[in-house]
Amino acid sequence: MIRFFRLALLALLTVGVSALANAAEWQEGTHYNRLDNPVRTSSDSGVEVAEIFWYGCPHCYNFKPLVENWEANAPEYVNFVKIPAALGRSWEPHAYAFYALEAMGQREKVHDALFDALAGERRPLNTPEALADFVAQHGVDREEFLKNYKSFGVNARVQKAQSKIRGARVTGTPTMLVNGKYTVTASMAGSHEAVLDVVDYLVAKERGEVE
Repeated sequence: MIRFFRLALLALLTVGVSALANAAEWQEGTHYNRLDNPVRTSSDSGVEVAEIFWYGCPHCYNFKPLVENWEANAPEYVNFVKIPAALGRSWEPHAYAFYALEAMGQREKVHDALFDALAGERRPLNTPEALADFVAQHGVDREEFLKNYKSFGVNARVQKAQSKIRGARVTGTPTMLVNGKYTVTASMAGSHEAVLDVVDYLVAKERGEVE
């Protein structure tokens, strides 16, 4: 029994040393960027981690299972949010669809299906009507979707999201935005998996747990 506890303690110490070693490798300006002018977060408590994505982005599609697993295991003080990017005009309908579905409480019902259709199958769902027909196939009321899609409230949320994205100087997806202060991408971190390691480091940094 004593030998078991010694081995368990050694394993914990090994993991701790490894984590510190990795943290020491993450360098500002190399593996992540610090914003000169931080953007507002959705909450004043906890640490906000935002995934900036596009439904038609193949890199976001590949990143999706990784970030979903990360979210499922994130501590309670992490506020995870998704922000749909509209970095080009062809992306805008998908950002509107995201917030229209969210306003209806139906986003989770078709979130995966939209990714599969747009990033996986590259289907031309680029108009409100095409998107309405698609979500209707997944049990969402077509007319209610269009009403929300074209509503003042959804338009305001899209514009607010894009203002935040511009403020964070995001130019591609997926990008992780940590507490409105730091951005991390796979090209900087080295891989999608490393992105989440850097995010963990930055969350700890915001909590005052690392330098």
